[in-house]
Amino acid sequence: MFEKKITVMIQARTGSSRLPGKVLSQIENKSMIWHVINRVKKIKSVQQIVLITTNDESDQVLLDIAKNEDIMGFAGDTTNVLSRHYQCALKTSADPIIRITSDCPIIDPYLVEDMLQFFLTHNYDYVSNIHPATYPDGLDVEIFSFQTLEKTFLDAKLNSEKEHVTPYVEKHPELFNIFNFENDEDLSHIRLTVDEKEDLELIQHLYSVMSPKNDFGLNEIKNIISKNPELFRINSKYGRNEGYLKSLKEDKIE
Repeated sequence: MFEKKITVMIQARTGSSRLPGKVLSQIENKSMIWHVINRVKKIKSVQQIVLITTNDESDQVLLDIAKNEDIMGFAGDTTNVLSRHYQCALKTSADPIIRITSDCPIIDPYLVEDMLQFFLTHNYDYVSNIHPATYPDGLDVEIFSFQTLEKTFLDAKLNSEKEHVTPYVEKHPELFNIFNFENDEDLSHIRLTVDEKEDLELIQHLYSVMSPKNDFGLNEIKNIISKNPELFRINSKYGRNEGYLKSLKEDKIE
């Protein structure tokens, strides 16, 4: 039996249909992926961090960044993201797995730690803060056991379930013990993820306002919102989970 390690998997690739190369976009003279990695490094109880990307040649740069930042790098299936996570978990003895995506450069390490401690002290298969979401889009966290990932990998059939890793879990509450971590205040209308040009502009502005502090969290962001509510309208026209909704449409076409 392998020695289980609490593992963050940062899902990243350089290809993006809406904002190509976004993970390498500059925020205060550092790449966006650098900010994600260095925020994740502040999660106290994590034992290893893996930057998980694709076998595509264009993503070699991400493996180089992982090496430079002294974290693990893993390249897997280009289209089957679920397989990529599962093969990475097998190789790294990851359990539980904390899934973070690279388009979240304001991921809050203190929120992740709180959720991790909850997961470790309760008997849940899957804990997230997105079903339903009460935190800003871009502070999304999913935590699940290796056993949950393995069952999902073996049983998931639809392309949307393989491209987005955890929809199979959400759709089968009879198979998994699921918990949703909720915020005291519903801030799900605030968009702090990066998929569009306006998203990046907002994030760059927030980092500029907070500079030189680069690990600011939700409380500081709420303070900025209270003083500059109009600032957050720059990207408010974009919806949540557009990528997943697109995948669902493609499921129906097939």
